[in-house]
Amino acid sequence: MASTLSVSALNEQIKILLETSFEFVSVEGELSRVTKHGSGHIYFTLKDNESAIKGVMFKGNAARLKFSLEEGAHIILHGALSLYKPRGEYQINAFSAEPYGAGALAVAFEQLKQKLESKGYFDPSHKKPFPKFPQTMVLVTSATGAALQDMQRVAMSRWPLVKLIILDVLVQGTGAAPMIANALRYADTLNADAVVVGRGGGSIEDLWAFNEEIVADAIFAMKTPVMSAVGHEIDWVISDYVADMRAPTPSAAMQMLLPDQNELFQSIDELRYSAYGMVSQRLERKREQLLSMQEAFKRHNVEHRLEVQREVIKELKERLNRQMAQRMEQSGRELTPLIERLTQSIESTLRQKQFMMSQLTEGFSANHPKNKNKSGFAQIAREGKVIDLDELKVGDRFDAMNDHRVVRSEVVEIISM
Repeated sequence: MASTLSVSALNEQIKILLETSFEFVSVEGELSRVTKHGSGHIYFTLKDNESAIKGVMFKGNAARLKFSLEEGAHIILHGALSLYKPRGEYQINAFSAEPYGAGALAVAFEQLKQKLESKGYFDPSHKKPFPKFPQTMVLVTSATGAALQDMQRVAMSRWPLVKLIILDVLVQGTGAAPMIANALRYADTLNADAVVVGRGGGSIEDLWAFNEEIVADAIFAMKTPVMSAVGHEIDWVISDYVADMRAPTPSAAMQMLLPDQNELFQSIDELRYSAYGMVSQRLERKREQLLSMQEAFKRHNVEHRLEVQREVIKELKERLNRQMAQRMEQSGRELTPLIERLTQSIESTLRQKQFMMSQLTEGFSANHPKNKNKSGFAQIAREGKVIDLDELKVGDRFDAMNDHRVVRSEVVEIISM
């Protein structure tokens, strides 16, 4: 009769048999009930349409995964069968995993890209501008790589005034990503104008350090503008999306960040010629303004104004003379008939006066005492003036005279007739 085994002994024999018979297996299936423990272990179930098997990936192997084990992912597990004795359950102890039909790195790249995009790492509003004329730049790259030599060569040919600070880091392999992240954090304290992180070309594995989340976090947290310059033009890494600007190659980064001194010299020449032209034009305009002001000064100075006034006076004088001549001519024409009428009036008046004079003369002659021949008649005069007898009063002295005698008399009595 066969010996009886305990449950533990049986499970132990089964464990030995499984682990020695299935030391390495590769199993394809779909992940479900994925549990990521705080200890770093990952527990899951791998299934297909008809069966399922439990699995575990311990912390050390899980840390080496390039992508995340997610619910529903179709993968290929590489590992060994083992038995968990306390429950008598067998499971796959997974050493590594890869996506079914796609490389693990490609899946890891897309997973991290989606994760960072959802966190806003790629948002254009977070992109910082680069200065037009950087004075100090930090290059985070390998000091022995060809990329550094290319960047230094382009920088010296384009803008020799820039100061380059080199932070030597590993750019591939284990430990490269933390070293790059630490260098970026240090570069952010150097008060530089820009930081360039990158390396030359290589395989996706060679460039993988720039796809690590720790590098993306360091770039996103920086206050200094960062340019990612990794690989060749066809190579895209996570740092390209997070950085403030991507350059297709390290040497292109220098061309994009630094001004070209030759173009600047040409621009300076063009500006100088343009400035000469502008100055010449302004001088010509000022010269014309000066001439205009000189002409205006001549028109408004005292001598010119006096000359203008003299001309005005001369013109007024000529106008006055013309008007006076016209008025004299007009008055002459008007005066002629007046003279004629005046002459006629004077002649008529003279004739009248002559006639009156003639009559007065005749009357005087007729009344003169010398011409008085009547006896007993005499003229009465007082103080040499012939008066009428009625003008005399008692006591008045008067002369009674004829043509040959004057009798001085006094009125003693007046008898009215």
